[in-house]
Amino acid sequence: MATRQGMCTNCGSLVIFDDRDDNCECVFCHCVFPAAEAISLLENPEGHEFKNEKFEVQEGGKHYYATPMQPDVVAKAVQRDKVSKEKSDDLKLKPSEFELSPNDVKAPGNLVAVIIGAAVVCVGIILAIAWPMYNTRTALTSAVVAKLDTVFAEDAEVNLDLNENGYAYGYNISGKTCQNLKVQTSDEIDEATAQKIYDRYCDLRATEGGFDSASAGEVTVEIYTPTTIYTVTADGVAAGDAN
Repeated sequence: MATRQGMCTNCGSLVIFDDRDDNCECVFCHCVFPAAEAISLLENPEGHEFKNEKFEVQEGGKHYYATPMQPDVVAKAVQRDKVSKEKSDDLKLKPSEFELSPNDVKAPGNLVAVIIGAAVVCVGIILAIAWPMYNTRTALTSAVVAKLDTVFAEDAEVNLDLNENGYAYGYNISGKTCQNLKVQTSDEIDEATAQKIYDRYCDLRATEGGFDSASAGEVTVEIYTPTTIYTVTADGVAAGDAN
């Protein structure tokens, strides 16, 4: 005797049957059908419609299914787990000597205090360095903005108002020493005017920040007009198409 495998034509379950029988039977839905159909369906189930009908168990009749000759590993595993649980209820197992608990890896209190103290010191050092630099830059920016209208004079109209979030409409000043200025104007200007605006801004920045004339080499002024973008540095004026 040898067993064959197929697929149930009714519910799609795996069926196992004696290769000497012409029919096979599904142990789940009890559908009895030709064995050749089960083998063919297992090889190619695509397009088959599983009706999932209910069939009554045939009492006293022949059953066309076989049980594979192999140990029921699932049943044994369930029984073994059940026995283990029953024993564990009666025995109090001693923890392993090498097992770590949260208390074993807990840092000593003095070490935690040292770490927290070191972190506080580091934060304090950072603030001690950064805070004066921030205050210096903020004070310089405020001083420059207060007199920024003198940079443009009558050469370009720039909106110096601030929006509700405190940002300017027509300009932007950035850099640790306010060395970068971006300006937007609706006026058309030439390269000579762009150079004058640059020179005035360098003078204003040096006056308010206490910089010498050499620091002007750090300054970059970008002027955006409707048709041209002027980038002015210590090396001169570069013009580009705004479109």
